[in-house]
Amino acid sequence: MPSRSPSSSAVPETLWFTRCPVPTATGIAADQGWLAREFAADGIAVRSLQDAPPEVAADHHYTHALTGLFREGGNVPALWARSRGEATRLIGLTWIEERQVVLVRAGSGIAEPGQLRGLRLAIPHHGIGIDFWRAMALAGFRGALALAGLGLEDAELVDVPAAPGGGQWSAELSALRDGLVDAVYVKGALAVEAARRIGAEVAVELDAAPDRRARVNNGTPRPVTVHQRLLDEHPELVARFLVVLLEAADWAAERPAEVARILQAETGAGAEGVAGAYAAGSHRTLHLDLSEERLELLGQQERFLSEQGFLATPVDVRAWADPEPLRAARELLRERRAACGGRVASVTC
Repeated sequence: MPSRSPSSSAVPETLWFTRCPVPTATGIAADQGWLAREFAADGIAVRSLQDAPPEVAADHHYTHALTGLFREGGNVPALWARSRGEATRLIGLTWIEERQVVLVRAGSGIAEPGQLRGLRLAIPHHGIGIDFWRAMALAGFRGALALAGLGLEDAELVDVPAAPGGGQWSAELSALRDGLVDAVYVKGALAVEAARRIGAEVAVELDAAPDRRARVNNGTPRPVTVHQRLLDEHPELVARFLVVLLEAADWAAERPAEVARILQAETGAGAEGVAGAYAAGSHRTLHLDLSEERLELLGQQERFLSEQGFLATPVDVRAWADPEPLRAARELLRERRAACGGRVASVTC
């Protein structure tokens, strides 16, 4: 793809970023103040959508209708927005092992994927535009059942209504505690803590599966997307934003304790929950790429979401991906490091 030239259109006054409460290079960069520093000399403010008033934030974290927005978050809303016709582009993917397990009641004796056959599996229902929680549960159980050569049709899928404003996984875990379902899919730091509170046991540890395809879900792989308009009009801004994310990933790779601290703030979980959710070495896996492997894994997720009715129209993942911004960012990073004697360019040299 040919390089784009900077546009003569007016430079935006504000760039927005949004991320999910999970490990992201965007979260690291925001914590360190590097995003604001990168664009300060241009008179461009950089703001978190999570800190914006409701009339500005709206539902843009899911719809990506805000043209000046960078989004690093779950792939379900990102694919959903693209399938509805929003002109976004995929400019990076990460793969971060975030604990994914199937939980059962203590003493159930269920300890392997094949024992999920015929069980009542909790499938949450949230009254939101794109029910990514439901999609996560379906994909998680699909992955667990597949380890035993089974499919979703081999179990009983039980709808579990989730009240607005309820805690993560609370409806499903309450249903498990009350005996309304036999198994619940959960992931991440808060899930580790919630499961411990009700004394649930792990039946299937998806992270232990050698084949990554068993763990393809909302956060694996996790996309970085940008609006096509911003990319067309100001490709240099997009490249510079990605430079900061690349450096944030490099910085994190050398600082596990700092990353753990940031993750506690990002997830709202305690040290024990973070340690239980993210494997040793996770701080070294925040780097973006658009490798063939990650695109194929995202393609697997797209096909599953289409089959389950979450997408309005199919999404051609490879056509959606644009490798040029990441290529330009890597080149710009090389130039900056050469000028700074190899030092981290996000820290003034």
